[in-house]
Amino acid sequence: MGEGYQPGSREDFDRLYRTAYPRVYRTLSVILRDPDEAEDCAQDAFVQAFQAWKRWRPDAPAEAWVHRIAVNRAISYRRRAKLRSVGEILRRLGRPATSTDPAEAAARPDLLTALRSLPPKLAVAIVLRHYHGYNNREIAAAIGVSERTIGTRLRQAGERLRAELDSPFSLAPRTAFPSDNSETYAED
Repeated sequence: MGEGYQPGSREDFDRLYRTAYPRVYRTLSVILRDPDEAEDCAQDAFVQAFQAWKRWRPDAPAEAWVHRIAVNRAISYRRRAKLRSVGEILRRLGRPATSTDPAEAAARPDLLTALRSLPPKLAVAIVLRHYHGYNNREIAAAIGVSERTIGTRLRQAGERLRAELDSPFSLAPRTAFPSDNSETYAED
């Protein structure tokens, strides 16, 4: 479960940094709504993680551990920061760059705006689940709450996103052949 990392190994931490930094940065970008603030918090989180690297326990995924540190840093930062208007956020961020990463390819501007309107605890759950593919157990371990709490946060985030977005938003897997509601079937 420890992904081959050894606590205290500088080489392993360097490998963890190279692997996890892009995902941590994207998560913090959603939470903080500002790429510069996300980069600052991500760097602070990795400094804090490096200082605690000797104490990391390999029974938990290293990337989830770093995500927990980063999310806690971002939540603390966001509590202190003034909330900015949506117009200023869009002006600062501009258009997302195209990428081959499926998480970035799926990042529609209206979805990003809706994600940024969520409270941090809800945004973290939805981003870790649907952008990064963590399951509820991994998210719970990373954030330090129960799996049930993660389920509740995902449900609340889904409800808020559905209310914010013009098109229906669903956390459920899509069906292969969605049926039209106007179809009728012969009765026996």
